[in-house]
Amino acid sequence: MKDRIRQIMESQHMTQQTFAQFIGMSPASLSSIFNGRTRPTINIVEAIKNKIPGISTDWLLFGTGTMYKNSQRDSTQLPTSIDPTDSSQMLIFEDDSPTPLPSNLDTNKAQEGAHSILDRSRINMKYIDKQQRKITEIRVFYDDQTWETFSPDK
Repeated sequence: MKDRIRQIMESQHMTQQTFAQFIGMSPASLSSIFNGRTRPTINIVEAIKNKIPGISTDWLLFGTGTMYKNSQRDSTQLPTSIDPTDSSQMLIFEDDSPTPLPSNLDTNKAQEGAHSILDRSRINMKYIDKQQRKITEIRVFYDDQTWETFSPDK
């Protein structure tokens, strides 16, 4: 059943986290199901069925039949053909002219942002160029209030 849930998730083009949020469960619970730590419950089946009503319950529970009822690929499937004369299917934009840039756009702020990114990369480079550390001394403390010091031979 976990494989069928994964197929549904992939057919919806969702990641594990977005699918979990979509059906209203925690991503950790879904991860536990996929990893085999827990088994899917009826609550998960109901959540999937409520969000994607076109899913065949027989297929989801038992693996029999097709994924979608009536060979329907997806309940949110787009129409197969769009009539160009039907205005209800068209997106209407109010203004086709491009929006002018504000005159008070400060290019210095953009340059400062670029400089801060460069500064961060320089800081990262400092850590990369740092010399490798070497052990100089190891101390072992005992319960009788004594200790020993070990130094590597040079």
